[in-house]
Amino acid sequence: MKGKPVLEAKGVNKYFYSPVKTQVLKEVTFQVTRGEFVSVMGKSGCGKSTLLYILSTMDTDYEGNLWIDEELVTDKSPNHLSRIRNEKIGFVFQFHYLLNEFSVLENVMIPGLKLDQKTRQELEHIAMEKLRIFDMQDHALKKAYQLSGGQKQRVAVARALMNDPLIIMGDEPTGNLDKKNSDIVFNIFKELAKEFHQTMLIVTHDPEFAEGTDRIIEMEDGYIINQ
Repeated sequence: MKGKPVLEAKGVNKYFYSPVKTQVLKEVTFQVTRGEFVSVMGKSGCGKSTLLYILSTMDTDYEGNLWIDEELVTDKSPNHLSRIRNEKIGFVFQFHYLLNEFSVLENVMIPGLKLDQKTRQELEHIAMEKLRIFDMQDHALKKAYQLSGGQKQRVAVARALMNDPLIIMGDEPTGNLDKKNSDIVFNIFKELAKEFHQTMLIVTHDPEFAEGTDRIIEMEDGYIINQ
């Protein structure tokens, strides 16, 4: 179902104190609806990654209000936020952050193990399903260090999908990849949005990547200048 807000920020301000007070986000207000594939663009230092950390509930030191799945999450307890992150948000970073000594399958299972709502057998089955989306099922028993960079990032996206999150957030997920692998990851995102109505909010420097998304949110000096 499209149209329902999955994520909403209202009047978000963020300050850094190092050592002087600097405002890095200024009255940021926007929403993302279900099934939207949204990219966030802007020059380095404009506040994109800072915004993402606030939206993902990892940074709670801000002014303004944030709703996830129509629930106000501002000022909620760390335990409550941790549960929201585990249940509703999937993360893909520029660096894959796979655990090298674990198998591909075990890496994908981690968010499910953290949520602790299903048996290990069920989780293995779900993890294999996610790996199939990325054509990585044949690599399930390999250790993470045995994969190429592009394969690692595909596994990282599969891991982000493990708990069927409401929204996937990405911080430069193709930033470390060559053109070919970057295209593979983008096409997977596009398919997730189209076929599975997966909501996505991706910070990117890549204009070509952003052009292919449903909507571009442009940032400059801490403001949203265009959305």
